Amino acid sequence: MKLNWKRWLAAGLAVGACALALTACSSGSSSSTSAKQTISWMETSEIEGMDQSVVTDSTSFNQLNNTMEGFYRLGKNSKIEPGIATKTTVSKDGKTWIFTLRKNAKWSNGDPVTAKDFVYSWRRTVNPKTNSQYSYLFSGIKNADAIIAGKKSANTLGIQAEGNYKVKVTLDRRIPYFKLLMGFPLFAPENEKAVKKFGKKYGTASKYMVYDGPFVQKGWTGTNLTWKLVKNKNYWDKKAVKLQTINYSVQKTPSTDYNLYQAGKLDAAILSAQAAKSLKGQSGYTVRQTSSTQYLEINQAKNNGLKNLNLRKAISMAIDRKGLASAVGGANKPATTLSAPGMTIVNGKDYTDLVQNSQTKALCTYNPTKAKAYFKKALKELGKSKLSYTILCYDDDASKKAAESIQSNLEENLKGLTINISSMPKKSALSRGVAGNFEIFLMGWQADFNDPISFLDMNTTNNSYNWQKWSNKQYDKLVAASKTTSSSSQRWNDLAKAEQIIIEQQGVTPLYHAASAWMIRPSVKNVVFNGAGANYNFKTAYVTK
Repeated sequence: MKLNWKRWLAAGLAVGACALALTACSSGSSSSTSAKQTISWMETSEIEGMDQSVVTDSTSFNQLNNTMEGFYRLGKNSKIEPGIATKTTVSKDGKTWIFTLRKNAKWSNGDPVTAKDFVYSWRRTVNPKTNSQYSYLFSGIKNADAIIAGKKSANTLGIQAEGNYKVKVTLDRRIPYFKLLMGFPLFAPENEKAVKKFGKKYGTASKYMVYDGPFVQKGWTGTNLTWKLVKNKNYWDKKAVKLQTINYSVQKTPSTDYNLYQAGKLDAAILSAQAAKSLKGQSGYTVRQTSSTQYLEINQAKNNGLKNLNLRKAISMAIDRKGLASAVGGANKPATTLSAPGMTIVNGKDYTDLVQNSQTKALCTYNPTKAKAYFKKALKELGKSKLSYTILCYDDDASKKAAESIQSNLEENLKGLTINISSMPKKSALSRGVAGNFEIFLMGWQADFNDPISFLDMNTTNNSYNWQKWSNKQYDKLVAASKTTSSSSQRWNDLAKAEQIIIEQQGVTPLYHAASAWMIRPSVKNVVFNGAGANYNFKTAYVTK
């Protein structure tokens, strides 16, 4: 991620406390599925693409989560559920994993899903020619770092097909969260025949894809705002899939989607802050917690003063996070950490409690007086009497409201600072982010798996997601150390110290931890929401009368 994307946008030691299943009804009742098994769902932003090796946004990964399947699936509470793998064997040192695949798994074109599909997919993603923003998640798999750096061939990656139905994965080091990683769609197989057949068009429209998950996608042209998911007749576990069709539309304005919900044209709608307050407690009212944080990326690669630490501190302390969170949505909570609370429990306590200290709390607390003092120092150090910057954001209602709230805070509290807003479709904004063509980017990140490293790894110096070009050697060392230590207590301490550094140095500026209030038709049952990774799991969903 990723709030619109993963960049707002996911183990074994982490506890996922951000998942919600709608009702506890059994899907096995014959009466429960007698209704027409079609629902109408919404997203707040358009699909970036369907090529799992290159996409980055939550909308796309929500689609992939329901149309593609890897070794595992993530169910309620991020619990590992069977996918293509029927058996997993792990060596005592945790460095060798052998996955035995089911023999009845097929692609939507009828091809069998085999071990070579996993090998092809992983090699394609880490190959620098693919230009995957997410390839860094393969770090720790044998030779991945050297391959991504262009020093070794992708064919040397630590994954091998042992016959058609067995995959051997070799790691450079034990990865604590490796099993949860395997439930993230990035690690699903890819059909080499389809990739080569469609070439540059692969993943750019529904028809330029093949699928091995519960559903296949239909009707997405690459730019349109409506499409559907249809039950995959070739899916190995199709008997468990009750829904026949999920009709999707992009709705960027909460008032519009709620009106459609009331008119019976949507079965789920995200509520505005005002609507959330008035509808709380009514039938269908649902709060979705997500392992995500909205924040500002302040580009330090440009010679425009933003590299000045006092300026970044002034910006942070001039923002009323409580008011901002409330303005965007009633379920959001002000953020004093980059990692999301409730995501990881360490010795009975929330990991974020390890992060917070007096300095991090102060820098993420609204204090106009101190903000003015920091701003005065910054202007003096920069030799300026006034400054002007532009905030880049998406063009959905929530993003624009958040940007306007920040603009109001900064211009009111920091006299001499002018803030402009540039809102644009997500795909365009992301392109500017990748290119570093922004001053301040209103962003968000949703954990790919329930571990704080999902937030911290992406901000290391050479990470492909470090668009703001912030760099700190001690931070890099701590994040790297957390990946190699055999001591779990040392690992948590290293991650907590790293997070303290990024907040104290304002490498990013945390704003609020996102949660959304929805109205969901009570007749829609068993939709599983995971706070981390790809959110929606419609495999077990169904509609009652």
